[in-house]
Amino acid sequence: MKTSSAPAGTVHRLTLESKVLEGNLLRDPTERIIDVYVPHGHDGRGLPLLVDVVGFTAGGPAHTNWKNFGENVPERLDRLIASETMAPCVVAFPDCFTRLGGNQYVNSSAMGRWADFLIDETVPFVEQKFGCGGAGRRGIFGKSSGGYGAMVHALLYPEFWAAAACHSGDMGFELMYRHEFVPVLRALAKRGTIGEWIDAFWQQPKTKDSDVHVIMMLAQAASFDPDPSEPYGVRLPVTLDTCEIIAERWQNWLAWDPLTMVETRAEGLKKLKLLYFDCGDVDQYNLLYGARRMHKILTRHAVPHAYEEFADNHSSVDYRMDTSLPLLADALSE
Repeated sequence: MKTSSAPAGTVHRLTLESKVLEGNLLRDPTERIIDVYVPHGHDGRGLPLLVDVVGFTAGGPAHTNWKNFGENVPERLDRLIASETMAPCVVAFPDCFTRLGGNQYVNSSAMGRWADFLIDETVPFVEQKFGCGGAGRRGIFGKSSGGYGAMVHALLYPEFWAAAACHSGDMGFELMYRHEFVPVLRALAKRGTIGEWIDAFWQQPKTKDSDVHVIMMLAQAASFDPDPSEPYGVRLPVTLDTCEIIAERWQNWLAWDPLTMVETRAEGLKKLKLLYFDCGDVDQYNLLYGARRMHKILTRHAVPHAYEEFADNHSSVDYRMDTSLPLLADALSE
């Protein structure tokens, strides 16, 4: 039950016809919904802009939908802003869902140019319409795959984003991904080729939880080591019969691990007004250890950041936004 009596902001539903997604290998639609939250009493002009990049299996508008047993993100923003816990901000919720079930928010010859979609299209579109954001006043945040997106965008585009918050984001690929290839191969063995498995996934009347884990791994492959000559651009970094790591393929994955990227891009992170990340101390995807390693590396490189661990796992941790959103808003309002 919702208990807050905070004045409600307005959620505007926009549609953007993307150019950078044209011709994507997955044949995903180029017309994209972007929900935009504007706080009560504001029209958006002069406010900082935050962009919410959501976790795997979701699209941005999922965060503006009605939610049982708690707040959706606009309701959370209403409460935080009305209580003066958080400075007013415009928040954009772009739909980046794909045929492979989600997104890592990087450019891929298979998945599409999703980093360009955010930076070259979504943000300018929202800023022009609402008069918000601008250089030094843009932030990105997300959880899980969205947390990965926020961290990687901070690493790759620190001149564009001024702040980033990563909740339970993908990092430490050796610990979180490598053991997942065995169940993927077992699933593929029942269907034949990767392309046949994906086709069957979309034709089945019910989606199994185990199948979601399989398509998640195929989406990672299409993000980190795409092969446009293969169906859906997916190739795996293991042999299909013996599950042996193919060194060249796996190195392409590891190049996208934030723990790898930060070693050569740490200096750029010093440009940010805020870098925040956290992780649950019993995260079931082993992300805690990657987060701790990131904290250690950033400390070694003298990169200002805030890192927290909390007593929980990977699931249903939207309440952590009560910590990150005020920090982002305060940093971007300075």
